[in-house]
Amino acid sequence: MSLRIVVCVKYVPDATGDRHFAEDLTVDRDDVDGLLSELDEYAVEQALQIADEADDAEITVLTVGPEDARDALRKALSMGADKAVHVEDDDLHGTDALGTSLVLAKAVEKTGYDLVVCGMASTDGTMGVLPAMLAERLGVPQVSLLSEVSVEGGTVKGRRDGDSATELLEAALPAVVSVTDQSGEARYPSFKGIMAAKKKPVTSWDLEDLEIESDEVGLEGAWTVVDGATERPARTAGTIVKDEGEGGKQLAAFLAERKFI
Repeated sequence: MSLRIVVCVKYVPDATGDRHFAEDLTVDRDDVDGLLSELDEYAVEQALQIADEADDAEITVLTVGPEDARDALRKALSMGADKAVHVEDDDLHGTDALGTSLVLAKAVEKTGYDLVVCGMASTDGTMGVLPAMLAERLGVPQVSLLSEVSVEGGTVKGRRDGDSATELLEAALPAVVSVTDQSGEARYPSFKGIMAAKKKPVTSWDLEDLEIESDEVGLEGAWTVVDGATERPARTAGTIVKDEGEGGKQLAAFLAERKFI
């Protein structure tokens, strides 16, 4: 039986762009370019490596987002994934992590899966909680923050590296795992892969397809609310200390005044 791998990916604003909030205090995605979250590229890479080692495997990449989020799916498909699912609905605007986990869980169940692979966090929200929420909704074990991951028979195994120790973990499939940016450099799509991605199937679902009510997601269904946001102040010129014999003392006084020492 084919090993069914689902990789959850996110379309995020380019961190090098001029990002700001819209009037409803959600991220304004219209004025900045988007791309596949870099941390999710590691998840795609690990899924591809697992599939390479399996006798038979199929990789589905899944995203929740606006129309432009298809660009993230195409990137993952060009890396080597087999097919994609895009959940798009106007009522999803403003959905928080809890709502997103609900949508992903419904989509994963509808797709069918043995293993769900996620990045350790998104590069925009950087919350890192979604893999755990997704596993809870699916009712399956989670093995998170792995720097190595493999599948043997009906078991997923991995290594988690901490500051003071390394843990070797395993769980029976079906399961959810998340991988870190230390799990291995993501491959760069080849020209052949980019051309092949154009022919790979991308299925579109909305909330009705997933049997989710609109008040369960979006700003109305969010459990978290942003009350206000203030732009980061512009950077000011630093203090220049000219060393004319007293530079060390001036530097120490500067640091002490700001309670750094």
